[in-house]
Amino acid sequence: MDFGLAKVGQGSEYNGRVTCVLVLSCMVAASGGLLFGFDLGISGGVSSMEPFLRKFFPKVYRKMKEDTSTSNYCIFDSQLLTAFTSSLYIAGLIATFFASPITRNFGHRLSILVGGAAYLGGAALGGAAYNVYMLIFGRVLLGVGIGFTNQAIPLYLSEMAPARYRGGFNLAFQFCVALGILFANLINYGTARIKGGWGWRVSLAMAAAPGLVILFGAIFLVETPNFVIHQENDQEKAEKLLQKLRGVVDVKAELSDLIRASEIARTVKHPFSDILGRQYRPQLVMSIAIPMFQQITGINVVTFYAPLLFRTIGLGESASLLSAVVVGLVGAVTILVSSFVVDRLGRRTLFNIGGGLMFVTHMLVGSIMAAKLGDHGGLSKGFGVTILIAVCVYIVGFSLSWGPLGYLVPSEIYPLEIRSAAQSITVGVGFLFIFLVAQSFLAMLCHLRSGIFFFYGGWVAVMTAFVYFLLPETKNVPLEKMGKIWIEHRFWNSVIQGSNKKMTT
Repeated sequence: MDFGLAKVGQGSEYNGRVTCVLVLSCMVAASGGLLFGFDLGISGGVSSMEPFLRKFFPKVYRKMKEDTSTSNYCIFDSQLLTAFTSSLYIAGLIATFFASPITRNFGHRLSILVGGAAYLGGAALGGAAYNVYMLIFGRVLLGVGIGFTNQAIPLYLSEMAPARYRGGFNLAFQFCVALGILFANLINYGTARIKGGWGWRVSLAMAAAPGLVILFGAIFLVETPNFVIHQENDQEKAEKLLQKLRGVVDVKAELSDLIRASEIARTVKHPFSDILGRQYRPQLVMSIAIPMFQQITGINVVTFYAPLLFRTIGLGESASLLSAVVVGLVGAVTILVSSFVVDRLGRRTLFNIGGGLMFVTHMLVGSIMAAKLGDHGGLSKGFGVTILIAVCVYIVGFSLSWGPLGYLVPSEIYPLEIRSAAQSITVGVGFLFIFLVAQSFLAMLCHLRSGIFFFYGGWVAVMTAFVYFLLPETKNVPLEKMGKIWIEHRFWNSVIQGSNKKMTT
């Protein structure tokens, strides 16, 4: 059963169609993005609910309701409150390095199963929490779940997909992240209206829903042909699997490249130390720079703290949660659009478009808040709506570029021998900077005030220049031939050639 002819070209001679088995496998795996997105959206929403704050963070609640001397920008400045959000990402950072050898030696499916089980435990603890320590421990378990799934799923999607459509398939993960954010915002908007002040429990416990989806879905996943060849060393099984996934009999060209890549990979016994070699310098730089830049675009200002941000500018609890729903809907729609154009326009073009939109909107929001929002009072309705529109435009820029491509590009540039280790570095660096941003944002908002948007806008300019000068185009390039793009790049060629010269002298 096929979904149309998908003959690969422009840098790939592989035969193949987009088959039902391929689509269903990737859909199940990509649904793991719901876990990450749901948590991104749910934590900021419950943090703006007054019953939640009154129970777990009474000092913040008193500042919001009773302290008229506290600046608009400093109401939510609490290290305990940010620890509630950011504890998840430290747990994810540590967990992803445990996930790497499991993915490499036992397969993507086991890592996804472990992640789903841990996430379910975290959802149960969060919904039943009666003190802040139980609440944070639940967040830690959620972090373990996300650490495992974020390490395994992007690699799974990139290894399964045909080269020509790899971008679209991989972006399905980020689309599910966006859907998770949207669902979380909708749930928060609904549960905030529950009388009795226990709606936040429903919000936190509902994390079990995406956990169950990925846990049971992973049971039926097939492993990638790369894993079958590399770990099971079963070329006949891999060939049959490729024929099933590609919908054609002749898969010899792709199979041959997979075997060759596996032979090279078997020579690498210690990938975490080998990745430091100069021949892998381009990939190492990207595995650190891309996730770092993704988190300092300022996206967490919107996803973690959108409701708090909208309350800062004077919107009420209900209006701020509804505004977050609008932002989540814009993100989901834009990522869907991005998935259709990423393999046509290319990664670099989307990075440039998205970077321009994010820079302009950071400058606009920062300027409005600097000119119109003082330490007390709120913005007029007109300026509040303007900021909401600007934030939506910002989300369009992020969802075209650093949102989906921050997962896609790293997952497709690593050679097989260091792929699992490099992905762990990518996910670990991402979680580290999510933690740093989450832990510092409310304090930065308090001290920098509107200047925080100029701070992130400056970083957007830096990362856009980084992509322009240092990231080669990867669209339509088979994973097993990705090394060619670095050799043909003027700057990275000098780095790699320098490695070769050292080896011959």
